[in-house]
Amino acid sequence: MSGFFVTGTDTDVGKTVVAAWLTAYLGADYWKPIQSGVADGTDTKTVRALAELPDERIVPEAYVLPEPLSPHESARRAGVTIDLAAIRLPETENFLVVEGAGGLMVPLNETELVIDLMEDLGLPAILVARSTLGTINHTLLSLEALRRRGLAVAGVIMVGPESGHNRAAIERYGRTQVIAEIPWLDPLNRQTLCGITPELDLKKLAQMAK
Repeated sequence: MSGFFVTGTDTDVGKTVVAAWLTAYLGADYWKPIQSGVADGTDTKTVRALAELPDERIVPEAYVLPEPLSPHESARRAGVTIDLAAIRLPETENFLVVEGAGGLMVPLNETELVIDLMEDLGLPAILVARSTLGTINHTLLSLEALRRRGLAVAGVIMVGPESGHNRAAIERYGRTQVIAEIPWLDPLNRQTLCGITPELDLKKLAQMAK
């Protein structure tokens, strides 16, 4: 299986936009295993629209939880227990883009976190980070957590206005590479997303061993 697990330094950092970009650029399948919150639509619907994906390239969620809370709490309120053993990579001949819920240390149940799901699935991680003030600390902490687990880190994608000094610090102190910088796009659609060219070879990165 070749692909990426897209995680973020925080919630609302731009994971879904990055997932849509990766899916469109690679011609990949998309999967959001755990959706927490549905009132404003789901990330799957957003990616389907942004990347203009046919139904056959969308993998259904394993869990859809009503309230926009941490998955463990949303599941508790719904009377559901998230079982990581029930979440397994789907079979596909395409690249697969998996989008996480929130950041690495977000709880999924009484004992397990998003990073545990990442470890189970074994795909190389792409870390989505803001470009603005505060991003260096959040990004370096997240990179350290990934490496402590021995997870393959494909690189970082920065979302927001260009910030050369923040990028340089993340690459230097995080010992990583920035795959792309995605500005705030208006309009935000497949055409504007596909106008962004990755700085590294995505297909090669997607085949990184765990």
